[in-house]
Amino acid sequence: MLSLSLAVPGAAIPRPDDDPFYAAPADLADYPAGAIVRSRPITLLGLPLPVSAWQVQYRTNDAGGIPTPGMATVLVPNLPWWGAGERPLLSYQVPEDSLGTQCAPSYALRGGWEASGITTYTDTPFMADALRRGWALVVSDHQGPWSRFLDGMNAGYAVLDGIRAARALAPGGVGAASPIGAYGYSGGAYATLWAAQLQPGYAPDVEFAGITAGGVPADWPAIARGVDGGAQAGLALLIVLSVARDHPGYGVAGLLNERGRAMLAEDGSSCGTDLVLKHVNARVDDFALEPNLLSHPAFLAATAAQELGATAPRVPAYLYHSTTDDVIPVAGFTALVDRYCALGADLTITHSALPGHNPTAIVEAFGAMNYLGDRFAGVPVAAGCHAR
Repeated sequence: MLSLSLAVPGAAIPRPDDDPFYAAPADLADYPAGAIVRSRPITLLGLPLPVSAWQVQYRTNDAGGIPTPGMATVLVPNLPWWGAGERPLLSYQVPEDSLGTQCAPSYALRGGWEASGITTYTDTPFMADALRRGWALVVSDHQGPWSRFLDGMNAGYAVLDGIRAARALAPGGVGAASPIGAYGYSGGAYATLWAAQLQPGYAPDVEFAGITAGGVPADWPAIARGVDGGAQAGLALLIVLSVARDHPGYGVAGLLNERGRAMLAEDGSSCGTDLVLKHVNARVDDFALEPNLLSHPAFLAATAAQELGATAPRVPAYLYHSTTDDVIPVAGFTALVDRYCALGADLTITHSALPGHNPTAIVEAFGAMNYLGDRFAGVPVAAGCHAR
């Protein structure tokens, strides 16, 4: 995790909760899933960049099927598409990793310039690489208007409907025949793979040419236990706060002690980076009524409902993970890949020797983008699972 101090420009951009553009219209349910509700052009990052950009509000659904306002940022490089056919459209999932909308990528990409946008700002070099290749991007706020960090269906629906909305906007050479890809690392990989799993049933009209996902979160209790008490302990607390706040039926909130309830009230709308900086070396059990909360049946049930792997993507996919990942243990990734392969997925798998979560995100991104470039160009892939 990284932190930085950012100055807010004089003409401050309102946060999403204070911006009427984000508010759901009364007739939202009358729109079909993926339909554009409203759109506006923006200046990307508030800077004079050679990229055209729009914010698009669209109708999506939450995990319970209730109509929900989605928000996406659509980016198109100001250069012609030189390849065959229509300009490719890449759905880019930022690791939003938050409990508050001030951490949403749409706010950062419009030029919010707060430290809350760090996960978006650190991903901009990879977005720039995609734009350099001539691709259009759609970057959805995949956690939705209530910033549900650990809600796979909610994220998958938001991604798929964001793609529908971007295709309907049809900016700069994007059209019905544009090849579609998806990319995400860490929390972005989680949303990407949930979208791929849900696509056949929820959005059969969204046909992926290929997807890439790295640093894949799998086995949430193992992730929480691995960072508990260490420098990234705030991530364990983010997981606990998320299931306590957003999935109350499992009773995790009732396992918190007085200090834990105070944390839920105080930090329940924080960004993940805020929690990491605030709770270095904290232990989850310091906030619990009884020991071993991360192994409690209620916590295990709540996280199990949000694990990937119930179905496999039906699209060629490139999945990668560091064998020494210091945030997301590789064992969960390996087990997920094995399950996908057993379910008949077509995967290219890289167990990277690069040390740690963040270095792998930086270096392996180029292979992931090249994989997508081949899929957009129509290069075939061999069926089945293949390790590199």
